[in-house]
Amino acid sequence: MAVNEPGLVIIGGSDAGIMAGLWARQINPDLPVTLIVRDRYPNYSICGIPFYISGETPDWQMLAHRTTADLEAAGLQLLLQHDATAIDPAAHRVAVRTPDGTTTDIPYDALVIGTGAAPIRPRLPGSDLPGVHLLHTIDEARTLRSMIDADARQVVIIGAGYIGTEMADALAHRGLAVTIIEMAPAVLTTFDPDLGQIIGDQLTRHGITVATGTTVERIEHADGPGLRVIGTNGLDVLADAVLIAVGVRADALLAHAAGAATDDRGALVVNNMMATNLPDVWAAGDCVHTHHVLYDHPVYLPLGTTAHKQGRVAGINAAGGHARYTGSLGTQAVKILDLVAARTGLRDTEATAAGYDPLSITIAVDDHKAYYPGATTIHVRLTGDRHTGRLLGVQLIGAYGAEVSKRVDIAAAAIHAASTVDALADLDLSYTPPLSSPWDPLQTAAHEWTRHRPVP
Repeated sequence: MAVNEPGLVIIGGSDAGIMAGLWARQINPDLPVTLIVRDRYPNYSICGIPFYISGETPDWQMLAHRTTADLEAAGLQLLLQHDATAIDPAAHRVAVRTPDGTTTDIPYDALVIGTGAAPIRPRLPGSDLPGVHLLHTIDEARTLRSMIDADARQVVIIGAGYIGTEMADALAHRGLAVTIIEMAPAVLTTFDPDLGQIIGDQLTRHGITVATGTTVERIEHADGPGLRVIGTNGLDVLADAVLIAVGVRADALLAHAAGAATDDRGALVVNNMMATNLPDVWAAGDCVHTHHVLYDHPVYLPLGTTAHKQGRVAGINAAGGHARYTGSLGTQAVKILDLVAARTGLRDTEATAAGYDPLSITIAVDDHKAYYPGATTIHVRLTGDRHTGRLLGVQLIGAYGAEVSKRVDIAAAAIHAASTVDALADLDLSYTPPLSSPWDPLQTAAHEWTRHRPVP
């Protein structure tokens, strides 16, 4: 390892770190950029792990957005299997443990922290037993895939959020018996419970056991091989493997130890330039809090799309340019079996907590003209502010192929532009009978919302 001149140093080789490095080089092609990467998998898609587990992506190496050679050709120096252990902001140096166990210091002119998030391991008896997995790295994914390829037949998933439900789909795709357990009354807790129930019912129809309103109390060795998961409501199920997917937390301890400010959730505090309170130090991705378009305070929204955008801003500014992060809406989409669930902005309860006066309506409408074969139902829940008419949020559930994710993107663009619900209905959207209707489902929902809104 040799870092000959300070330049830009980036800690972390996932979405935020890679974006920071690539955009910094675009701003200043002569800038030395060094990435410190804890493992040997720079720029791999953690979001793609469920599809590797399912076998739909047969080779784990296909999850690489870019190869190491691609990144090096773009001018990035990669220090793989190097672990940043301390930051000295006064001396502008990072202490790094090398693969052979020795420690060295790397100088920097500018530093970007992209250390991401760490999976939450609940304080649950038996959560550290062999066969219990926290699926967050390529190595963990390869281990689980090998187990499934060998002789696993039954898997229990604790947590029914995006990763949990995607993994239920992936494992069922492999023919395994799957039980998914969730404390909340419905799966997909970022959606309203009645909409989450639509997804839960679909999982059940495909042979997946769904236990909602249920708390796991312990994991223990079974009498024979495997594990036993025990909880409330009579939960007692055997498994060859248990997957814990109850969320993530910001991995910000390294920066915090150096004096970087964190919020009450432990995420790094940054401004809209992605700058921390430390001189010449920026941060981006799942380790930071996120400025939200509709809130007057930051929130924690660990999303790949957000990490890419924040990394771009951090890299540009660290290289001497000027960029600003304009905020997130928490826009998400997930494919589960043959359904897609997508949301953006605020739900009714979230809007109320944020000080808005929300009105939400729900419709079920065909995704395209019924006379063209294959029309399916899209459930649309639209939330707007009664007083101002501003569009606040949209939740959608529909069939895979019904353009659900693109429709939520229309809503996200409208909310980002501070559009009213009425203005959403005015948009000139495309139409052809196999794809939509003269009034898109979003616009039909907007008309329905206007009919329910009290006259101002």
